[in-house]
Amino acid sequence: MGQHTPANNEQLAFIRQSARDFAQTHILPHVMEWDEAQFFPVDLFRKMGEFGFLGVLVPEKYQGAGFGYQEYITVIEEISKVCGSIGLSVAAHNSLCTNHILQFGTDAQKEKYLPLLATGEWIGAWGLTEPNTGSDAGRMQCVAVKDGDDYIINGAKCWITHGISGNVAVVIVRTGELLDSRGMSAFIVERDTPGFKAGKKENKLGMRASETAEMIFEDCRVHKSQMLGAEGEGFIQSMKILDGGRISIAALSLGIAKGAYEASVKYSKERQQFGKPISEFQGISFKLADMATKIEAAELLTRNAGSLKDAHLKHTKEAAMAKYYASEVAVEVSTDAIQVHGGYGYTKDFPVEKFYRDSKLCTIGEGTSEIQKLVISREVLKG
Repeated sequence: MGQHTPANNEQLAFIRQSARDFAQTHILPHVMEWDEAQFFPVDLFRKMGEFGFLGVLVPEKYQGAGFGYQEYITVIEEISKVCGSIGLSVAAHNSLCTNHILQFGTDAQKEKYLPLLATGEWIGAWGLTEPNTGSDAGRMQCVAVKDGDDYIINGAKCWITHGISGNVAVVIVRTGELLDSRGMSAFIVERDTPGFKAGKKENKLGMRASETAEMIFEDCRVHKSQMLGAEGEGFIQSMKILDGGRISIAALSLGIAKGAYEASVKYSKERQQFGKPISEFQGISFKLADMATKIEAAELLTRNAGSLKDAHLKHTKEAAMAKYYASEVAVEVSTDAIQVHGGYGYTKDFPVEKFYRDSKLCTIGEGTSEIQKLVISREVLKG
């Protein structure tokens, strides 16, 4: 495992400032342009790689930043305060594709792929979901059949972040029987592998600058050396990866909520009605108090899950709680933010309508709120 020293406040403050400055300089001027055009800014990701934002958790020996989850939460949060789409893509690249190879790859696999991913030279994708298997991953139809030293993959994955632009994908496919949790295996598949192609790009409500697309496999031949771990371990690996991924989505949600909240505080002090700033009306000030309290609680849950992850302690329940609560808070806070802004909040001249659109995905991606409740209830009933 990558060793890192626990975050200290000074280091976290430095990382926060670095991510904030980057977002203000390289992301903020283009937010609406990218959103309207559904443009995925690949060049921005190359630049983020130079700053260490694409290999936050990757050890320095693989050209990563070698940080832990507190730093990672901070990076995702600061970027998401400016643009949820870019925050989502940074989260998916780091915690799904890159982290899966870091956690379960052989030394050879790590040496080959992690430096490319951590530096942003390559963008990563991760494929679990299929057209008919969202929450119900056990019924996946994408299969790999062994043929000598190779596996031949056939099927499709959908809702995949970087499904078109990803240079490499970690894909979970069925190698055994339907509904067998040990009947799935994970493979690293490079973009130029014959039989691997991109499909339809989704036209989305929010998170529009984060590319979401199908990945299609037609007699795609992959050597057994591209398997992550042993045959049959793919689903179990995925569940562990999603535990960490849920902390990512909690951090993304936190950033969106903070962005919407900060815009609301600013607007409420500037906007005058009946001869005074609207922040002086209890209807508005109490709304801001609720928003601030929910954000504080969401941050504590998220940071707690990150601490457990860094300490290599079980965090399934805590990550699910953080993801569930923070994502719902993002929706509630961004909804209130539009209300605070009134008619202006419904226009694209102010940032809150985009926070509102982006926030909803947080309650769906990497396990819906309902799935989080399932995970939490299973954990609390184990007692």
